[in-house]
Amino acid sequence: MGTKDKEQGMARRTFFSFHYQEDVWRVWNVRKCWAIDKDREADGFFDGSVFEASKRESDEALKNFLRDGLKNTSVTCVLAGQHTSTRRWVRYEIVRSVLKGNGLLTIDIHGVKNKDEQLCVKGADPLAQVGVYLSKNKIYFAELNDGKWVPYSDYVSPIPASDLRFDAPTTENTVVKLSAHYKRYDFTAENGRDNIADWIETAAGLAGRK
Repeated sequence: MGTKDKEQGMARRTFFSFHYQEDVWRVWNVRKCWAIDKDREADGFFDGSVFEASKRESDEALKNFLRDGLKNTSVTCVLAGQHTSTRRWVRYEIVRSVLKGNGLLTIDIHGVKNKDEQLCVKGADPLAQVGVYLSKNKIYFAELNDGKWVPYSDYVSPIPASDLRFDAPTTENTVVKLSAHYKRYDFTAENGRDNIADWIETAAGLAGRK
């Protein structure tokens, strides 16, 4: 899940955020289409046993684990299956990516087969389930739970407007979805095998990450 700036010959590193248990097979197939170039490095592909072990630790330990995974990346690519948008830690990776100034994009992977040769139903855009809002001259994150916007509980501090790579909200208590500022693609329908590298570079450029 990550890409590093191509400054001084370094590879772009892209952090891939996804629902491990359900979509890891699909994700590996998508990743292979992108990480064939020596100038590209993918982060976030933790061994399953490592990730499962980390989840048995405290929430704060897992947050540290995920923040470490995002280090030195400049783009976060959310690979979305049927249930990805509801996953707590995917949302956390999205929020931390915004705070870090990473480029962000969603790529739907419901049209990619899993290990049993099965497709899945297209899910909601995870970037449409997280947003920002203005309250008493401060900006906060919000998330969609049971059809209602609520303050985001895993990061409750106000966000400096300077940390946003898009215009800060100006209407009091009106949530602006992150999806309003970032692009969404369909891996199968839009020929992701040939285009994923361009999509990731577009996200980097929109965030000012050269």
